[in-house]
Amino acid sequence: MKPRPLVLMTAVSLTAALAGCTPNTMTAVTPVPVTAGSAASEPAPSSEPAVRATSACVALVEGMSTEERAGELVMAGVHGDLDPQEREAIASTGVGSVILMGTSTAGVAGTRERVDALVALAGPTGLMIAADHEGGQVQRLKGPGFAAIPPAVEQADLGDEGLTEAATAWAGQLAEAGVDLNLAPVADVVPDEIGSDNEPIGALQRGYGPTPGLVGDRVVAYIAGMHAGGVGTSVKHFPNLGRVQRNTDFAAEVVDSETTPDDPALEPFRRAIEAGTETVMVGTAVYDQIDPDQPAAFSPAVVGLLRADLGFSGVVVSDDLGVAEAVAGVPPEDRAVRFVLAGGDLAISADVTVAATMVAGLVAAAEDDDALADRVRQSALRVVELKRALGVTSCGAASDG
Repeated sequence: MKPRPLVLMTAVSLTAALAGCTPNTMTAVTPVPVTAGSAASEPAPSSEPAVRATSACVALVEGMSTEERAGELVMAGVHGDLDPQEREAIASTGVGSVILMGTSTAGVAGTRERVDALVALAGPTGLMIAADHEGGQVQRLKGPGFAAIPPAVEQADLGDEGLTEAATAWAGQLAEAGVDLNLAPVADVVPDEIGSDNEPIGALQRGYGPTPGLVGDRVVAYIAGMHAGGVGTSVKHFPNLGRVQRNTDFAAEVVDSETTPDDPALEPFRRAIEAGTETVMVGTAVYDQIDPDQPAAFSPAVVGLLRADLGFSGVVVSDDLGVAEAVAGVPPEDRAVRFVLAGGDLAISADVTVAATMVAGLVAAAEDDDALADRVRQSALRVVELKRALGVTSCGAASDG
């Protein structure tokens, strides 16, 4: 199977490229700001994709069933070689994206074989392949052809130009292996006074530094390198996971009582958006000063802050909603529903069986809720346009065939 073409475009360049599309396009609706303390039951402001969607992708999504659209909104985790359960779940639920879980030493060639086996199961919009490839303790793909990537705390010492050059090489290796989207870089700011007491970032040396300026510089440099190498990015973990102590993967009710809607720690995310990151990952901690009632990924106030205040129009991705302890109290069938109602687009589940349950939950809820069904359609178009920009699909356009 020949490699899929990479036609990576930032949000800015994609908007420009599509500006001359035929009138059969979908224009943006300006989001209405959501203030801190919004009621948990109120949905986030609705907005169509800010890029002018290609007529081919609009037609493709409009022709999809609710089940097919819901599949586009879930990214399923796969571990190692495809087992029968994973194969069945991907084929039967129509998930449009997968994340390569676990740490593999198969190298570039071995990863490519794994990716090709996954892509063979793809539906009409292809299968977007993602990986956690930050560096240090969070580098899931290793072995021949993959460089050993230092942790972010050491990447920061490379300077902006050096980091961009290094990230370009790392992205080239990912692209050769068939990976479309790198769930990186980390934009969280860990203050010196917290340091390694911050379990998810500081203790693992995943952060670029203790100040928003330094972190922002390196985040932009990393994104530039990934784009130069042909791979999309997902800046994380909005709105900042650098002030908490416990890790949301392993602890329930992780709370940040300091971060505010106008916090300086948001600056690296703002700069990442300006640099053209395709996706932003929203975490699952609770932010008392923004929305004290629910995890960020389920909060219209948090996602509204990202959309309205920071002006992000790309794909909003969740941190893991499959096995993370922070969301364990929410029934699996409700997790993607709550995320989409909050304004999110692409829900990640590290467990493929939970991913299938999340798709089914979206379908069932959308059948009884026209507003949710419309939100599912909007997000499906946003995700499919991302896949087109990354070369995963042509949306059936004859000119791309």
